Amino acid sequence: MERQRKYSRRTALWAGVSAAAAAGGLAGGRWYAEQQAHGDGTFEAADRSQILAPTALHQTTVPQSFAFDDSRGDIYAVQLAQGGLRLPGEPYRLSSAEREKRGDLCVTRLSAGGRPSGHMFLRGFGHGVSLGVEPSASGALLWTESQADPATGYGRAVTRFPFRDGAVLDSDHPGLRHHRPVPGSLANQPSVDMAARRVMVSYWTVPAYGRRQQWYAVYAMADFLAGRYEPLHTVPQRGRGAAETFQGCVLYGDRVYQLAGNPYTRASGANPAVSGGNTRVTAIGLSGGPVPAPRRITVAGDLAYREPEGLAVRLAGGPRLCVGFATGSSRARMLAIHSCGRA
Repeated sequence: MERQRKYSRRTALWAGVSAAAAAGGLAGGRWYAEQQAHGDGTFEAADRSQILAPTALHQTTVPQSFAFDDSRGDIYAVQLAQGGLRLPGEPYRLSSAEREKRGDLCVTRLSAGGRPSGHMFLRGFGHGVSLGVEPSASGALLWTESQADPATGYGRAVTRFPFRDGAVLDSDHPGLRHHRPVPGSLANQPSVDMAARRVMVSYWTVPAYGRRQQWYAVYAMADFLAGRYEPLHTVPQRGRGAAETFQGCVLYGDRVYQLAGNPYTRASGANPAVSGGNTRVTAIGLSGGPVPAPRRITVAGDLAYREPEGLAVRLAGGPRLCVGFATGSSRARMLAIHSCGRA
């Protein structure tokens, strides 16, 4: 069993959360204030550079999403905890199916060059479809889904906490604050836009009659943290077909970008490598209007296994829209990140 540090009431961690958040508004805000305003959030498709070569994370499971700490150059990636682990307080080694149903995650921190520099486990949080990073003076604050639904393993709330290398954090830790901006909604997944200090939450509603509907709600970060859940914008998911697999989302400028797609199939299947794959990004305007046709993403076409997993904006060096791909063998998945557009 790996030796892990577990958050407890006795740790000094949570005594410093407010201070870390306040410092984030100063240190992180100062860095972002030096960046150019992001205008309307349009990305040109000409940039197709590699951001991260295929890299192993702390676990061997499929990466789910990633985000950048642009003030330090770090990359954070989240994945489901793998089967066969026995973490502190657990009576036996849980299977991968048990981990998924419980919503147990692992976050890996990587340097800009792809060197692993830390990890932490999150128990009972969700599926990890989206991840946000808020820099602070003392380190990164992570935004994730939380309070996993025991029926689905997906989060029903949003929370924020400091990254701590080697720690195991439970969703019911008393130091966590869980935000439920839309009570009763399902699959809450956050993204943060540090250039404008906004929070976006993707969520699903299930009406008494009718089909499930996915929504994107945007909030001022300060209001959201204060529990004032009055959205600046709320838009329905559009532009993605019912048969397409949702793989992540991110907010930038006046647009929500959503990712969809599947791994390659065999040559005789519906999504062979020779086709370039079915990975697509759709841009949804926050003020309404027509949704442009989804843009097909063909970067990293030579990956033997290529499943889109996560969408993020990298601000350092000029804003870039970046897509993550799970790659590698079925027993040892890795993460590759490529830019698919520059602002």
